[in-house]
Amino acid sequence: MADPTLNYVPCADANGGHRMAYWQWGAADAAHTIVCAHGLSRQGRDFDVLAQALLARSPQPLRVVCPDVVGRGQSDWLKDPQGYQLPTYAADMLALLAHLKPATLDWLGTSMGGLIGMAVCAHAQAVGATVRRLVLNDVGPTIQWQALARIGTYLGKAQTFDSLQQAADAMWAISQSFGPHTPAQWLELSRHMVKTTPNGLVALHYDPAIAVPFGAVTQEIAAQGEAQLWQLYDSLTPQTLLLRGANSDLLSPATAQAMTQRGPKAQLVEFADVGHAPTLIAADQVDTVTSFLLG
Repeated sequence: MADPTLNYVPCADANGGHRMAYWQWGAADAAHTIVCAHGLSRQGRDFDVLAQALLARSPQPLRVVCPDVVGRGQSDWLKDPQGYQLPTYAADMLALLAHLKPATLDWLGTSMGGLIGMAVCAHAQAVGATVRRLVLNDVGPTIQWQALARIGTYLGKAQTFDSLQQAADAMWAISQSFGPHTPAQWLELSRHMVKTTPNGLVALHYDPAIAVPFGAVTQEIAAQGEAQLWQLYDSLTPQTLLLRGANSDLLSPATAQAMTQRGPKAQLVEFADVGHAPTLIAADQVDTVTSFLLG
């Protein structure tokens, strides 16, 4: 299957604007578009395996779009680090949707990408779009504080490595909650997480400053945001699938169960031996998502 094409969309900000990169798979003129949004420090090529499976299994022409959220991957870095927050991310995605003009739109979001998706659902009609189906991958309105503290221990730490393999090994040391992966799978997931520096070393492919607003979040601020996120979740109208790693430290069993009882009353699927967050590479994970989005 052909590789995705790299595209850019201009996005507004208070400092002259920025470009957001997105990877496009499949038919650019397809009526059905699926947007896949990644987690906090990841990038759009995380979804290569899933995108190829969706295209292979779709009975109709399909376009799969995987953005690099600003500050990550091939997207620009913001001049003001305080912009690395949900309102900016959601506004950028609305600019993307205004550009894509999807006739039928589904959204899959892993962790941060799921929160962005919830915000997009609330405002998509402003750009002439409506989210039909929503997949929230290991995220909900209540985020466990200990998971945020864990992520804060490594987010934004500038590091360089001698090789891709060395970088992959370092990332695996903090990512084992993703669940079992073969060395080949993990190396492929790591390939697009790094870039070569001018001196020939390998560095992580995101702006370390994404950690600035993240690091300013206190338990009190998080609690205030939780109430707003529940209000947002309760307003959702798409058919919703909630994925949870059975060992997740970010999405608790209680929160997941509550999400099946209120708002869009999500269908819940848990994956054994996986924490935060499922990478959607394992066959059972791919089957679950493709069946839902292509159903």
